[in-house]
Amino acid sequence: MIQLFKKRSAVVVQSPMPSLAACLLFDFIGYASYAVPFFGEFLDVLWAPVSAIIFWKMFGFRKGFFGGVFSFAEELMPGLDFIPTFTINWALLYFKRNKEALSIRSLVR
Repeated sequence: MIQLFKKRSAVVVQSPMPSLAACLLFDFIGYASYAVPFFGEFLDVLWAPVSAIIFWKMFGFRKGFFGGVFSFAEELMPGLDFIPTFTINWALLYFKRNKEALSIRSLVR
């Protein structure tokens, strides 16, 4: 009896990326508190924990936790709402996944 051994290849399954439109929307919501002159900072107190939870759910456990803590702190501190935390993390994740497409080696070929 002949046994055939199949070569097992490692298949890497990547988790789906959050959409760029959603990241831009959440950054815009965080930035929109500047539109309301006096109540803006009070809205940030409400938006900060919501932003942290959404960030954690969108980007996974480890990155989402640290990013969520940063997003929470960024929303609570006055004057730092202009930092697009969601979009920056999306870009870092996107370029990390497409590192081969952006390498010089692929441009030389």
